[in-house]
Amino acid sequence: MTKTLAILLAASAILAGCVVAPYDRPPPPRPHYGDRDRDGVPNRYDRDRDGDGVPNRYDRNPNNPYRN
Repeated sequence: MTKTLAILLAASAILAGCVVAPYDRPPPPRPHYGDRDRDGVPNRYDRDRDGDGVPNRYDRNPNNPYRN
């Protein structure tokens, strides 16, 4: 009986170190998506990719922050 209890306690101690906690916050955006204006929104989903204040659909040059 004591051997079984000792084996169970040892196994539970070993397995207790294998528990992984989930992320508290979402992972950072993938680097291949890019974030030109560094606002935290990847360019793929950003409506104002260059950060000049003009949405991409109305911007003549959406990758250049100095021209709109």
